[in-house]
Amino acid sequence: MSKHCVQRTEEALQAIAAAGDEGDRIFVKVYTASARAEAAAADARAAAGVSLGPIDGRIVSIKDLFDVAGEPTTAGSKVLRAAPPAQQDAVIVQRLRCAGAVIIGKTNMTEFAFSGIGFNPHHGTPGNARDAARIPGGSSCGAGVAVARGLCDIAIGSDTGGSVRIPAALNGITDFKPTQSRVTREGAFPLSYSLDTIGPLAQSVLDCAQADAVLSAQPWVPLPERGVRGLRIGIPRGLLFTQTEAPVAAALEWVAESLLRAGARVADVALD
Repeated sequence: MSKHCVQRTEEALQAIAAAGDEGDRIFVKVYTASARAEAAAADARAAAGVSLGPIDGRIVSIKDLFDVAGEPTTAGSKVLRAAPPAQQDAVIVQRLRCAGAVIIGKTNMTEFAFSGIGFNPHHGTPGNARDAARIPGGSSCGAGVAVARGLCDIAIGSDTGGSVRIPAALNGITDFKPTQSRVTREGAFPLSYSLDTIGPLAQSVLDCAQADAVLSAQPWVPLPERGVRGLRIGIPRGLLFTQTEAPVAAALEWVAESLLRAGARVADVALD
């Protein structure tokens, strides 16, 4: 990255402020002072030739269900605004700080993470980054919009039934949903103890992989080059396609044909 972290952080903070009411619908809290301090520390490390890892100096947002010491964790609900403040950061927030991330704010979410639409009656619903008149997807709605609009490099969300995958897909970015026990959920407001996962949203697979290494406390190993030749891909025809809009269906068919031409093995499967 050619720009210093302090400059990129200031640009992100200014962009959030310039978004006005929409910025308030994307972020429920902005950590202006601490983000500036973390950015300055990242630049100082870079000048000294020191790196804390693959996301050192990257601008990161966290979903409004992760504990931050000294403030209540509201999980997108006004019911919890008077809850006792968290005693310490969630484990993944601790790991992000130790990895040199600049935590710029908490992003909006569906109340208690209980919807894939992204609607929030308390903070308002952020508009889709590609078309503000459309839904952002949820429950990590603010996370998807923040990355797609360039307000942060990486957003950390949670996924129970699609809450990372849906906003990433609807806003045209990348995400990674890990296996259920890969990333600790200690200090995260729960929806389902057996299904909740924590994963990143970003502009690229590389950014997601590097963030996942930090979240899962695994050593960063550069990704091997991969192709799709020979890869088996199933398309679940049936119930999921009964109300698909024509442009979406056409886009999916284009992707399936492209994968076939690239050597993948694509087949319809019945999963209903």
